[in-house]
Amino acid sequence: MNLARLDLNLVVALRALLEERNVTRAGQRVGLSQPAMSAALARLRRYFDDDLLARAGGHYELTALGQVLLDRTATAYDLLERLFASQADFDPAKESREFKLIASDYAVAVFGTELARVVHQEAPGIRLRFAQTPTTVVDDTATLLSTTDGLLMPHGVISDFPATDLYDDRWVFLVAHDHPSVGDRLTRQDLARLPWVTYQRTYDAPAVRQLGMLGIEPRVEVSVDSFQLLPLLVAGTRRIALIQERLARLVEPLAAVRVLEPPYEAVPLREALWWHPVHTHDAAHIWLRETAARIGRRLTGTEEE
Repeated sequence: MNLARLDLNLVVALRALLEERNVTRAGQRVGLSQPAMSAALARLRRYFDDDLLARAGGHYELTALGQVLLDRTATAYDLLERLFASQADFDPAKESREFKLIASDYAVAVFGTELARVVHQEAPGIRLRFAQTPTTVVDDTATLLSTTDGLLMPHGVISDFPATDLYDDRWVFLVAHDHPSVGDRLTRQDLARLPWVTYQRTYDAPAVRQLGMLGIEPRVEVSVDSFQLLPLLVAGTRRIALIQERLARLVEPLAAVRVLEPPYEAVPLREALWWHPVHTHDAAHIWLRETAARIGRRLTGTEEE
């Protein structure tokens, strides 16, 4: 493949054709006439040596290769769009754009809310969009980062991408305020005998792996796709939950729960903002990363006056 000989406009046409599965609608979507879009489809068919769209009765269906290309084309399109939207200069007080960040509800509650406040004050034309971390984050990190502006994720889950460290946190346990059999301290025996509420994804993998190394197998009674729901599912029960201390302190007043230290030396948690290398020298992303780092220093009490 020789990229220098490729017409990148075909990426636009390919995405429209695969998503619309109709030459006329695809042309209307990208501003091309029906003959021009038909010509683009013919060029794409020659390039891939595949029909891509196959007629089935009165409509078109994707071929097997077309189905494979569907997601890849969307990813490539987004990456190209972000690449050519890169800026040499960025004035946050005057610019108007959106940053999309992938994050768990924990990261949004602890860090994202502070970021949103600062953006509201300093960059009124900037919009933030937080999206839930997908299950493919570990297996397809490159693709995920190529289609977004950043990923809020602790160290120990992904690697080999640039990151800005934000703040440190600790793992603690939640128990009901009136738990019938837990006093001021938890024991390892408590962790083995009591039912658990757990965050059902695996992004807290270092903490989960540590439990296994200690021979502790949580007896999971409830799992949920939200860290912020853990206190509500602990309150009024015999259950326990492992949670980040910064979030625990935020939600403790909202539920009848207590925060207790782990009966072992829990692995630390360092939250970071990860990004794709294509964004490294983009002025807008540099501003975003510097702002994030400044908020991180504020959270940890290390911001310079």
